[in-house]
Amino acid sequence: MSALTNISRGETTIDFVGLRRRWFMFSAVLILVSLAALGLRQLNFGLEFEGGVAIQSPNPAGAGVEDLRETITSLGLGDARIQLIDDGEAVLVQTGPLDQAAEDELIDVITSLTGVERVDSSLDAVGPTFGTLVARQALIALGVFLALAVLFIAWRLQWKMGLVGIVALFHDMIITIGVYALLQFPVTPATVVALLTILGYSLYDTVVVFDRVEEYTDEMRDDHTYTEIVNRAMNKVLIRSLLTSLTSLIPVGSLLFVGSILLGASSLQDFALALFVGMAAGTYSSIMIAGPLLAVWREGEDEWTAQRHEVHRIRDLRAAKAVGPATAAPPQAPKRQPERTEASPDRPPGSGPAPRPPKKGRR
Repeated sequence: MSALTNISRGETTIDFVGLRRRWFMFSAVLILVSLAALGLRQLNFGLEFEGGVAIQSPNPAGAGVEDLRETITSLGLGDARIQLIDDGEAVLVQTGPLDQAAEDELIDVITSLTGVERVDSSLDAVGPTFGTLVARQALIALGVFLALAVLFIAWRLQWKMGLVGIVALFHDMIITIGVYALLQFPVTPATVVALLTILGYSLYDTVVVFDRVEEYTDEMRDDHTYTEIVNRAMNKVLIRSLLTSLTSLIPVGSLLFVGSILLGASSLQDFALALFVGMAAGTYSSIMIAGPLLAVWREGEDEWTAQRHEVHRIRDLRAAKAVGPATAAPPQAPKRQPERTEASPDRPPGSGPAPRPPKKGRR
């Protein structure tokens, strides 16, 4: 029977908990890379978070980044961010907050280099107060979401499952933010919305796994360890998690690669990238991280430690009983008794069989 058939029927016997060191090491590498990217490259916060001025202009003259930077630096704006959009067909320049005169001067410089009229360019200005407000509201929304998630799982399942679920959520968040830091994609309010979306998706997938663990705990706790229960539950729910993730990642991948990359709809990039990376990380963490971590934690409880010893003791007794009859000595065949002969008057009893009479010769 093929592996796909076993997965589709929930008949796999993958030792998820036993292989936890591999999963944990892989996640540790991803988290370290993400944290290093955050520390070295940092996040490219959009205008909505930092405040400032963003000027976008068509670029029929084909002005390069170096040309723009040299001219803008001469205005005292050396920290401006300059990006070429749609393969150089447009430029985007972002700076900190400017007064009206500095804004007008910057627009004139950019339009002269790109070869367009001033009316063809667009300007967006956001004050630093608004950017701080957006960042604070995003953090509040994240905190409320995490608190409600823990309370719901603790009420519906167990408080330990709630904490393990939050660990899986942070795992997904750190990896997703690390990808943004590596690729230097701008972090916008759309990114925050996508993060909250993937946290909800990851939490849903984790709750599905934990709910199946609770179901099998009621059925199997008398003669199985908690590790065996978790492995059984995850093997049964594996196909559901994979199909759910696949049906979600295909449209999001189309949105990211076709819409934002091939068709140049850059406004979709911030949202689709976070969704794609977060969903993939959420699927991985709900099976490879949350389940094994819960098993390791609960196996340390007194109840399940005693249960593990009892299960192993009973299995050892059964194995000893099964091996006992097979190793016993086979019964010996009864000894053959010698044939009894009647005693003759000429021979004493016990002297053996009587000799044959001699043959008569021919006459």
